[in-house]
Amino acid sequence: MSPILHTIAIAGGGILAGLALAGALLWRQQHALHVARYEATHDEITGLPNRRLFLTRLRAALADRTPVGVVLLDLDRFKTVNDTLGHDSGNVLLDQIGRLLTSLPTPVQVAARLSGDEFALLVSGDRDDTAAAAHAAWRAVAAAPIRVINGDVRVTASVGYTHTHDPHASPRQLLAEADTAMYHAKRSGSGVYDYRPHSTPVPRRSRDRHHR
Repeated sequence: MSPILHTIAIAGGGILAGLALAGALLWRQQHALHVARYEATHDEITGLPNRRLFLTRLRAALADRTPVGVVLLDLDRFKTVNDTLGHDSGNVLLDQIGRLLTSLPTPVQVAARLSGDEFALLVSGDRDDTAAAAHAAWRAVAAAPIRVINGDVRVTASVGYTHTHDPHASPRQLLAEADTAMYHAKRSGSGVYDYRPHSTPVPRRSRDRHHR
């Protein structure tokens, strides 16, 4: 091979190596960005959408001008599971509850974990559809013992829901309405409760004291 061709070959090899390195760096950057976006919008324990993503999906559903419902679930006496069986068992329980909620059929569109032992469902359809989804979620949680690290546990949930046809409704207001209904279900032991606009609001301090 002539010196010129040899030089060209070396230069070409260097260019290809540089392109390969640049491609690898770009892939790593894109992968890191994807991971960061996922972690910012999903719950670490259950893999479900978190509050931020749930609000985004709810906002999009309202923008589509279709009737939507919001269902909130709070596990009853979850703190007892953590205290008696340990936090690892509590995390397994949360993961199993997440799986149950994810398996709920249409019209449930999104199941999310908002924080602690509080989960949310985004439901499409009318008020009856939202009510049916709320009761289905309550039954799914209470149906059978759930296996955790140290054995099986039975849990129940307090469920509240709200519904709207208004495309201009505030996503955070809908969450607040479902939360009010959920607290009423917990306080009354009724299991599932529908938000009623003219019900007396519960003071936040009282709610914080009795929420668990």
